[in-house]
Order: sequence, then structure tokens, then C-alpha cells
Amino acid sequence: MLQLSLEHGQPTPLVEQIVGGIRAQIEDRILRPGMRVPPIRRLAETQGVSRFTVVEAYDRLVALGYLRSRRGSGFYVAPRREREESRLPAPVDRAVDVAWVMRRALDDRPGQIKAGTGWLPAEWMDGEGLRRHLRALSRRADARLAAYGTAQGYLPLRQQLQVKLAEYGIGAQPEQIVLTEGATRALDIVARHLIKPGDTVLVDDPGYFNFFGNLRLQGAKLVGVPRLADGPDTAEMEALLAHHRPKVLFTQSALHNPTGGNLSPAKAFRILQLAEKHDFHIIEDDVYADFQPQLSTRLANLDQLNRVIFIGSFSKTLSGSLRVGYLAARADLAAEFVDVKTLTSVSSSEFNEQLTYQMLTDGHYRKYVERLQGRLAQATQACLRMLERVGMEVFLEPKGGVFVWARPPGLDDAADLATRAAAAGIMLAPGKVFRPQTQASPWLRFNVAFAAHPQLERFLAETPRV
Repeated sequence: MLQLSLEHGQPTPLVEQIVGGIRAQIEDRILRPGMRVPPIRRLAETQGVSRFTVVEAYDRLVALGYLRSRRGSGFYVAPRREREESRLPAPVDRAVDVAWVMRRALDDRPGQIKAGTGWLPAEWMDGEGLRRHLRALSRRADARLAAYGTAQGYLPLRQQLQVKLAEYGIGAQPEQIVLTEGATRALDIVARHLIKPGDTVLVDDPGYFNFFGNLRLQGAKLVGVPRLADGPDTAEMEALLAHHRPKVLFTQSALHNPTGGNLSPAKAFRILQLAEKHDFHIIEDDVYADFQPQLSTRLANLDQLNRVIFIGSFSKTLSGSLRVGYLAARADLAAEFVDVKTLTSVSSSEFNEQLTYQMLTDGHYRKYVERLQGRLAQATQACLRMLERVGMEVFLEPKGGVFVWARPPGLDDAADLATRAAAAGIMLAPGKVFRPQTQASPWLRFNVAFAAHPQLERFLAETPRV
């Protein structure tokens, strides 16, 4: 027997309350397969709602597979399989696999402590601002709700990015900017065009593991350049260049992932000299730029997009769901990247690009980012104090951003520690996944926004290191 108690006048719409109530009773086996739910008219009368509300709720439940509609007879509880998630333990080798780490970071089951993830908690983001701008944009006559976007991306947003890049000292015309579905897509477009199977790519060691996985899928040969506190080890890079002819160097100049370091001017000049001498491009990934309180050196600033391809995103600050990123490059390269984008994805979402443009230009974004920077600074100090209490060594004290790179004493490889943490409901990112050939590493990447949880500190303090 269906029992519902709707709360009229509450923020949760009545349709969602009906869907949630019936769904819960089906999953709790109060309503069994084959049972008929109340007719539309009767449920509407007993709950004091319109018939259209009940029709919409039942239609949603049919679409979700909870109900079946029988013409002329009504709605019945559908037969269902057990909706239990796999609880198989992750073996040690999966704990250091790139895809495994990404899946753990994206796991939305309650109770997970995502201390190793690469983005902010959803509650830190400007959800109310997103809802407000979504409502405003959806009412505009020019909102691209059903059409494809243009190949290069929404022109007003590219013009706004021209202004944004100028703040970094990077001169880029709108035709040099290509909008993409997040920075990951931008990296994929660049890699597809510049790198062929067997090509050598220089990468930071440690560096951004997700792009490493992408490069491996494309058959590239990864050669790691040790990452120091002030950037890549240029002496080691020069030695590697004596034996390799790389097509590309992939690096992060500001708020490096995972160490949190910034590139020094001296290192930047030397890298550009080596790129000119040995004729390779540089992909500069700058997705954490808006978390940096004060600007530091960018290769694209010094090079002015001659050899440097600059990549940014708004996924980390506005929304991971919007997936709006961009690349800026020399005009001829940008045109070639547009062709790759068109062939592989036709276009990016102009609606998302319009929404991003609206949020960037209404005067709210800058203040919102400043608040995020202040909150991250406090979280960073709290994280550093916690790591000191549990006896971990910190690589450097970050000047902004999300990450702290640290290691426990007496440990050669943090992979087993990450596996044990996963069993305790804690997602850690072991240093091994950040290395080009997944070599053993004692280091761990900590996201400061998640590091204040007492359970994490207890785990780190109580877990044996060997």
C-alpha cells in the first residue's frame, strides 16, 4: 500500500517528492514487483496536487525503470534486479592505476574522504550563482538550447579570454583561441595533432597523471624531467635532449600539479632557449590559474605563443559539469586545432560557453575567486599543520592553489598506503601515478580542501609505514 506524505510549500518540487517517495518504497520492498500504484486521479486527489504533477512523476518513474505503464490499466511496479554496487576490494596494482584513481575521485557515494582528488568540494562552488545565471540565460532569445555551437567557440567568450590572457601578459587575438569541453579535451586535441605513435614527449616527473594516460593511449614515449621546487630540472633536461628528439614538452608553470610549485623566471628562460635550439613545442597547462593570489612566471608570457600552447579551464572554479576550457596558440596552429576539434567532436557546447561568459562578465566572478583564494589559504595552513602533527615531510609550502605534496618517513612506495586508505573510505593519490612510467614513489598528493577531516589524520597517524 503506497504511503506518501508531501510537504507543500517546500523547496523540493512536489514531482520530485512523489518520485522520491515511490522510489524509496520500491527499493525498500514495501511496493513489490507487479503491484499497481494508485491511479493518477486518485493520487492527485488524496495528495492535493494536480493530475499533471502525478503524470510527470509517473512518467519519470517509468523512464527510471521503477514503473511500467499498461495501456488502459494503469501503472505497475516493474520487476527489478538488485541495485547493489560492486564492493570488490581493489588490489594493490589497481591502487596505483591512473584510471582507478580517477574513478575513486569521481565516486559520489557518501562518506568518501577524497583527500587525493584534483578539484574542490561541490559545496565550495558557487551553486547559487550557477542557478541564477542558468535561469537568466534560459530566458534569453539568443540562448543556444538546441543548436550546435560554432567550430571555434562562442566569440564573445573568446573576446573575454583575450582580456583575461592580457592580465597574464599574453597577447592573444580571438582567432588564436579555441574553446573546448574542458582542459582535458584541449590537451587531447593538441596531442592528437602534434604527437604520433612512437614520438617522444618530455613531461614533468612528477606531473599530471591523467594526461600521461592520454599520451600512453596515443602511443607516445614519455621521458620524465625531474621537477624541482622552482620548475623542471633544466640541466637534466639538457642532458636528456642530447639523446632524445622530443616533439613536445608538457609542463605546468603555476601551481604545479602535484607539487604546488611555481616556475622561476630563470628556469623559464632556459626552457625556451632549449625549445628553440631543439625545435619542440611546449604545452603549458594552467588550469589552476585562478587559485593563485599573485601572478608568477608563465612560459606563454615570455614566448607570446610562438612555441607555447597555453591551456586553461573554468571547471575548477565554476563547475566541473560545464566542461568549458580553452587553448591559445599561434594563429596557424589554432586553425589546425579547430579542424581536429571539428573532426572529433563537431563543436563544443555554446550554451555552456554563453553561461560561462555571462558569469565572467557580470562582476561577480572576480569577488567569488578572491573568496576561494582566501579559503584555500586557510585550508593550506590547516593541512600543513596536520601533516606536521602526523610526522610527514612536505616538499614545499605552496603559495596558493589546492595541493600539498608530502611523504611519510621510512616509506619507499606509497601505493600500499593508498590501498589501505581506500579500504577505510579515504581516497589518496599515491606518487606512483604521477610518474611517467609509474615508478615507485613515497610521495602523496593532498587536496587541502579535504585534508581537515579528523578521520584522515587518525588514519595517517595510526597506519604503520612499512
